[in-house]
Amino acid sequence: MVAVSRCAVGAPKSPNQDAQFLLGAALPQWFNRLMNESKIPDAATADIYQIRTKASGPAGSLPLTEEMLLNRPSGDVFGLTQNAGMGWDPRELGRKQVLILSTQGGLRASDGTPIALGYHTGHWEIGLLVQAAAQELRALGTIPFAAFCSDPCDGRTQGTVGMFDSLPYRNDAAQIFRRLIRSLPTRSGVIGVATCDKGLPAMMMALAAMRDLPCVIVPGGVTLPPDNGEDAGKIQTIGARFAHGLLSLQEASELGCRACASPGGGCQFLGTAATSQVVAEALGMALPHSALAPSGQPVWTDIALRSARALCQLDARGLRMRDILSPASIRNAMALHAAFGGSTNLLLHVPAIAHAAGLPRPTVEDWTAINRRVPRIVDVLPNGPAHHPTVRVFLAAGVPAVMLHLRRLGALDLGVLTASGTTMGEVLDGWEKSERRARFREILRRQDGVDPDDVIMSPDKAHERGLSSTVTFPRGNLAPEGSVIKSTAIDPSVLDADGVYRKTGPARVFAHEKDAIAALKKNQIQAGDVVVLMGCGPLGTGMEETYQLTSTLKFLPFGKQVALVTDARFSGVSTGACIGHVGTEALAGGPIGKLRDGDQICIVIDPSKLEGSVDFVGVGTHRFLPAEGAQILARRAPHPGLGPDPALPADTRLWAALQKVGGGTWGGCVYDVERIIEVIRTGLEASRG
Repeated sequence: MVAVSRCAVGAPKSPNQDAQFLLGAALPQWFNRLMNESKIPDAATADIYQIRTKASGPAGSLPLTEEMLLNRPSGDVFGLTQNAGMGWDPRELGRKQVLILSTQGGLRASDGTPIALGYHTGHWEIGLLVQAAAQELRALGTIPFAAFCSDPCDGRTQGTVGMFDSLPYRNDAAQIFRRLIRSLPTRSGVIGVATCDKGLPAMMMALAAMRDLPCVIVPGGVTLPPDNGEDAGKIQTIGARFAHGLLSLQEASELGCRACASPGGGCQFLGTAATSQVVAEALGMALPHSALAPSGQPVWTDIALRSARALCQLDARGLRMRDILSPASIRNAMALHAAFGGSTNLLLHVPAIAHAAGLPRPTVEDWTAINRRVPRIVDVLPNGPAHHPTVRVFLAAGVPAVMLHLRRLGALDLGVLTASGTTMGEVLDGWEKSERRARFREILRRQDGVDPDDVIMSPDKAHERGLSSTVTFPRGNLAPEGSVIKSTAIDPSVLDADGVYRKTGPARVFAHEKDAIAALKKNQIQAGDVVVLMGCGPLGTGMEETYQLTSTLKFLPFGKQVALVTDARFSGVSTGACIGHVGTEALAGGPIGKLRDGDQICIVIDPSKLEGSVDFVGVGTHRFLPAEGAQILARRAPHPGLGPDPALPADTRLWAALQKVGGGTWGGCVYDVERIIEVIRTGLEASRG
């Protein structure tokens, strides 16, 4: 077969020809003739007939005992046969077995070049972590196993129907990981390697459920920013900025090419991927100073080695996940989320992890209490004010450095056990004076010219620089069940003199995200508008992430003068008042689904008191109080364009129904099996009656 590249056949001459090229219609006649005349059964290589029908099999014998043959399940014995068949020395088959799970994607050659691409850099290199952990486990006298369940890229699916599978995938992957763990009955522990938006939360959910096993998370690290260019968050707005004349086609092309300056790791900003790494470490599931390491570098690989050792030590001491995860560790994770200014998507994932661990799920009141107590002290993309990339947070001493500040505030439970086998208090005692901490901080000073204390600040310095607490949960007649805003990301220039965000403006209503982003690109959204995106909760689109809207508003000059209200979700990047997770969602009868263009929306957010409201308060020039607005909405019919997206997959519809029974978005979009069974049983009994 002849390999044909685009360069070999010539570039298409027009956009129409480009489309034809992608479909194969513009290929040269000689290539079409070659394909048509090719005899598919013919050999691609000359050695296809060199076939063996028998082999001698592995040498040696299985380490069987009478007890094993008489009392052990046949699967245990057959597993030994399989292990020998794959080439493991039979004399070593009596070793303990450790499972390494990962979200590895793509296929790399030994020199790192791609054979088959993965979906994103976050899973492209983590096979190297699996390899490093496996080699260390073997050296420690165990038998490592490896299994994979790859993950999608939220950036790749922005604005596409692929986003309808994003959040449901998390539950699916957690189930698969749990099934894989149970499908190796002889494993003595599990290492989970994952990096990105849904793969890492799924891995944490799966390992949290393994309460009687020792488990360790290995975060997959971060990609590096370009020497001269834009980060992977800002780069997702090049289409909108080009439409507004802010970038030339050449600039957009070059910036887009080099945004991911190294081939592995999660995005360089504190979106869901980076926040999930922070949370894994804060929970004690990952080793100290393992979140946000630069992918592909020795310090990153070393984390896998040390995690393998840690797992074996946990097993030797009889320590299990139930010893590490507790209500206190959940609170610690919430505190670190607040201190970092983490993605609002973790409001879905932390409750899900708690549920998997059999622990109480945090409520809105719990999140509010912690955010009132814990200030944001980390200056990192996309929150600012200086917008450091995530690798600088790692060099500034990472999660343990933030914990040191929180310890002084009394905001952490220091008695919780961590994957290191020691308590968090003991970890911090050693960290404060460690050589590792001092040397990484010096690297940041020397190589980037950045003071580590300007990346991870003291609470007093953070206050002086205008950093506010991370999240607020507005209510009102448009969000009777609540909503969420990353209030620390509101541009300070749009706050009133008392530090409060106040906005009343006309609604621009959209039932589909694609229509909203098109309106932004066509300059049909103006400063002062309130964009309302309805029907994009679990029942409408699988609760799609509307990052392309929030990121576009952040990087358009007038974006901070526009507010967004939606029953969808978004990660990290927002500037004006971007309010998501609005409940009740439109398709469940929520009042947001009854708004019309021109309705007046009033938004008030106090980032200091963490109080807020979002209300329908007028039609045209007529104004009324929120209580009257609620009555008007109750009498209105739903918006005529409201409905589930026609492309919503059936399996996502099933996920939406199941998670709604399990507590919905405020419960973490989990499957509460007992509750689901109860509802099904009640429904069946009613149908018979």
